Amino acid sequence: MFLKPPPEVIGTAAVAPTPPITRARAALMLLALVAPFALYLNTVQSMIAVWNSSDTFAHGYAILPISLWLIWRRRENFSLYPPQPWAPGLLLVAMFGAGWLAAQLGEVQVVSQYTFVALFPAIALTLFGPRLAGSLAFPLLFLLFAVPFGEMFVAPLIQFTADFTVAAVRATGIPVLRSGTRFELPSGTWSVVEACSGIRYLISSITLGWLYAYLTYRSNLRRGMFVALSVVVPIVANGLRAYMIVMIGHLSGMALATGVDHLIYGWLFFGLVMFIMFWIGSYWREDTTPAAAPAGSVGATLPAPAAARSAGKHIPAMAGLVLAVCALWPALAAYGERANHNPAPVDLKDVAVGWPQVASFSDWVPAYMEPDVALHRSYRRDATPVALTLLYYRNQDRSKSLISSLNRLAAYKDTWHETEGGQRVETAGGRPLAVRETVLRSGGKALLVWSWMRIGGHDTTSNTIGKFYQAGSKALFRGDDGAAMMLSAPFDENPETARTALRAFLADNLKAVDAALAHAAAR
Repeated sequence: MFLKPPPEVIGTAAVAPTPPITRARAALMLLALVAPFALYLNTVQSMIAVWNSSDTFAHGYAILPISLWLIWRRRENFSLYPPQPWAPGLLLVAMFGAGWLAAQLGEVQVVSQYTFVALFPAIALTLFGPRLAGSLAFPLLFLLFAVPFGEMFVAPLIQFTADFTVAAVRATGIPVLRSGTRFELPSGTWSVVEACSGIRYLISSITLGWLYAYLTYRSNLRRGMFVALSVVVPIVANGLRAYMIVMIGHLSGMALATGVDHLIYGWLFFGLVMFIMFWIGSYWREDTTPAAAPAGSVGATLPAPAAARSAGKHIPAMAGLVLAVCALWPALAAYGERANHNPAPVDLKDVAVGWPQVASFSDWVPAYMEPDVALHRSYRRDATPVALTLLYYRNQDRSKSLISSLNRLAAYKDTWHETEGGQRVETAGGRPLAVRETVLRSGGKALLVWSWMRIGGHDTTSNTIGKFYQAGSKALFRGDDGAAMMLSAPFDENPETARTALRAFLADNLKAVDAALAHAAAR
C-alpha cells in the first residue's frame, strides 16, 4: 500500500502538463466508478448496517471521505499522467466480481464486502492505467479499511487479555481463582467479555497507524515499523488497561471501575497511549513534500499530448466494458438466489431415538441465530443422560445463518461459558465422525459438548469448509440447507464418563439422526 510516487511527480518543474480529458469522458469514468454502489447495493447496506450497530466499526463512515481527500491532495497527477485505459485491469475487475459471487453463494459477508471494495482500485487501474493509478495507490487501497473486519480476533484477544490480567494480578501478590475467561479475587468476581477484548482499540489504532505512517514518512521501512507498532501497542496497552481496572476495583472494594466508568477509564487510557505513540513517531517524521527537481530535469518521459489524446479515445469503450463486467455478477447472484430458494417449510420429524426420553438435565442452550426448526431432547439409557440438539436452517441470510461469527455454544454474558475445547474423531455408524469437543461450565456444573454440522450432505466441524460446501451446493442449484448437531452430557470430575455416554448414544442413534436430516433435506 505504500508506494512512492513515480519520479515524474518529483520533477514537475520542467514538465508541461498534457491537456485534460474531455468532460464527457470524465463523466463516463466517474459513472463506472460510482455504478458499483447501485449494482452491489445489498453489500453496501450490509456494511452500513454494521457501522450503525457496532461502535467498533463506526469509523467506516470516514474512510471514503479520507480517501477522496488523499486523492485531492494529488490532483495534479491527473494532468501529469492522463488516464490511459489498461485492458488487463478488466481481469482484476472480473476476478473480484467472481469472488463476490462466490462469497454470496457461501453467505460469507466479509468476503463479499472486501471483494466489493476491491473493485474500486481495480476499476481505477483499468480506466486510469498503471501510471496514474499507481500514483494514487494508497488512497485507493485505503478504502479497504471501510470493511468491518476483525470479529474473528475477539476470542483470541479475550484470551490474551485474561491471561495478561491474571498473570499481572498474581505478580502483584493477590490470589486469583480462574475458570476460562472468568476469575475471582478476594474482593470480587471479574469476567473478560467482548467489550474488554480491546478489538475497538486495535482496529482504531491500525487504521490511524496506516494513515499516520503514509502522511508522516516517505521511507517504507519507517512506515512498516510504525504500522507494526500500531498493532502491538494497543494489544499490550489493553492488557495493562484491564489490569489497572481490576486493581482499581479491588483496592476500592469494588466501588470503582465496575460500571460505566470501567469503559471511560479504558478510552481515556487508550487516548493517552495513542497520543504518546504518535508523539514519539513524530521524532522520525520525514518531509512529505519533496523538493521540486531543478529546471530541465525530468525523471521519466511523459506521454506526448497527442499520445494522451489518442489513449483518451478508448475511455468510452473501456468504461462500457467495466460497467458490463461489474453488472454481470449481481445478475448471476439474483438468478441463483431465485433458483436456490426453497419455499417449502422445513419438516424435521422427531428423531426416532432408541433411548428413553427424560426431563432436561440442564438449562444450557446454544447461542445461535434463530433456526427454521430446533429440536432439543434429553435421553437416558445408563447413569449419564445425553441431550440432543438439532438446529436446521433453510434460505439463509444475514439474520438467519448456520455459520456466523455470532453463533456460539455460549455467549460471552451467559451463565455458561467455555473453558476447554478441541477436535476429536469418533467412529459411529460404521464411519469416522469428526466432532468439536467443548467443556462448558456454570458455577459448579460442567457439560461436555460434541458438535458438528451437516451441509450439502457433508459433515464438518470447520466453518471455512462448511462455507465451501454451502457455496458448492448453491452453485449446483441444490439450495443452502444446513444443520448444526450437538450432543451434551454432564460430568463431575472426569469428562471420560460423559464421553462414554456420548459414544454410546452415537453408536445407537446416529442413523436415526441421519434419517431425520435426510427427510428434512428431501423436501
